[in-house]
Amino acid sequence: QVQVAESGGGLVQAGGSLRLSCAASGRTFSNYHVGWFRQAPGKEREFVGDMSRSGFNTYYADSVKGRFTISRDKAKIVVYLQMNSLKPEDTAVYYCVAAEDGSTWNDGYWGQGTQVTVSS
Repeated sequence: QVQVAESGGGLVQAGGSLRLSCAASGRTFSNYHVGWFRQAPGKEREFVGDMSRSGFNTYYADSVKGRFTISRDKAKIVVYLQMNSLKPEDTAVYYCVAAEDGSTWNDGYWGQGTQVTVSS
């Protein structure tokens, strides 16, 4: 099975950019869809976007569409979440999850999360 770990979070001013990484170990992402979620204090976990296991298809929540981009390296070991034009409301712990075809995100392999804080 795959293990995933997020990195790249930090503190950034509104309007700035960050790139988060989701690194796979044990397996590559070849056979996994990869999703990004976030959870702000006092709020439920929110879907941000995902990439199909082929790497050809991505999908984004309306709240981040046009600002966030998901990509993957050629080795299929790292999936990136490029976040531009950040807003204070993007502040949250960001998680990546790898899920096999046919399984739900809840049944996938989750990382520990990385904190993103956007100051106004």
